Amino acid sequence: MGWQPLALAGADLVLWTDWLSRAEADALLAELLETVPWETHVIRMFGREVASPRLSCWIGDPGASYVYSRTRFDPHPWPSALAALRPRMEQACGSAFNSVLANLYRDGNDAMGWHSDDETELGPAPVIASLSLGAPRRFVFRPKAPRGSVALELALPHGSLLRMAGETQRLYQHALPRMARVEAPRINLTFRRIL
Repeated sequence: MGWQPLALAGADLVLWTDWLSRAEADALLAELLETVPWETHVIRMFGREVASPRLSCWIGDPGASYVYSRTRFDPHPWPSALAALRPRMEQACGSAFNSVLANLYRDGNDAMGWHSDDETELGPAPVIASLSLGAPRRFVFRPKAPRGSVALELALPHGSLLRMAGETQRLYQHALPRMARVEAPRINLTFRRIL
């Protein structure tokens, strides 16, 4: 099917709904559930430390460390499945990646709050390639200033690839809200380049 542009003023957003075949997405999901060293990251919110409502793993080249919520994450080595996927991801997105944040949403109670991927080490206009595996979930965008209501809502299906580039992170925040009655897991892989 290929890339489909998404309408969000000033953003550079494209979605490829069937980037991986069903069989390939199923196999990758099963392998990552078993082989990634999932952990609960502790983050700072409103001046206190809390456990993030999902499991995560920061993966990347040596030296591709990442600071999020005043916590430094040093990368785990690339699992073979993600090392094999990386050049395909780079070719599809026209960008080089040296790291990936893997998030495991165990069910609809796990979530990601409003944020932008705008950390200094990502540069001023990062390309973020987001691969979704498992249970489809809602993914929403809202403008940063003035902070508004939801400007775009997507359903990200199993095997879909979302590319966020240009001014997207500067202008918008995004979130993965909780969803009732979702019992199956979802893995999201956000490939990025740490400068």
